[in-house]
Amino acid sequence: MSEINELYQQVILDHNKNPRNFGVMDDATNTAEGHNPLCGDQIDVYAKVENGKILEIKFKGAGCAISKASASIMTTLIVGKTVAEAKGLFDDFINIVTADLSDKCDTLELGKLAVFCGVREYPARVKCASLAWHTMMKAIQKSELDNAPVSTEDMEITI
Repeated sequence: MSEINELYQQVILDHNKNPRNFGVMDDATNTAEGHNPLCGDQIDVYAKVENGKILEIKFKGAGCAISKASASIMTTLIVGKTVAEAKGLFDDFINIVTADLSDKCDTLELGKLAVFCGVREYPARVKCASLAWHTMMKAIQKSELDNAPVSTEDMEITI
C-alpha cells in the first residue's frame, strides 16, 4: 500500500472512530433520513439553514467505516457554506467516487475529499460512501411535500 493510501486509510478510520458533528440537532430547520439496504447503513442528517447558508449540520446513524467517515468529513466541509456551494462539493464528491481521477488524487487539488479516491475501486462501497452526501442534499433542499427517505436502491451510480 502506498504511503498516500495508508494516510487516507488512517483519516477514514479516525473519522469512523471519532466522527465529527455526530448527534441529533433538536433545532434543525431541515432533516432527511437515508438508508442503504445492501449493507444496512442508516443515517439521519440535521441541518440549520438560514438565508441559503448552512449554519450547522449534524448526523446520526450506524454503518460501515466508509459510510460514517464520509458523513463526518462531509459535515466538516459544508458547515458555513451556501446551499449552492454544498451542491458543488456534492458534485465533486460524486465525481471522485465514480470517475477515474487517479491523476489528481495525489495532489492538493481535491483537498479532504481525496481520501475517497480509492472507493471507486470497490463498487459495492460507492453507495456506502455517497449515502451521507445524497441524504445531505435531500435535507438542505427539502420541501414539505417530499418526506420520503433517501435509499441507495434509488441511486444511479455509474463507475
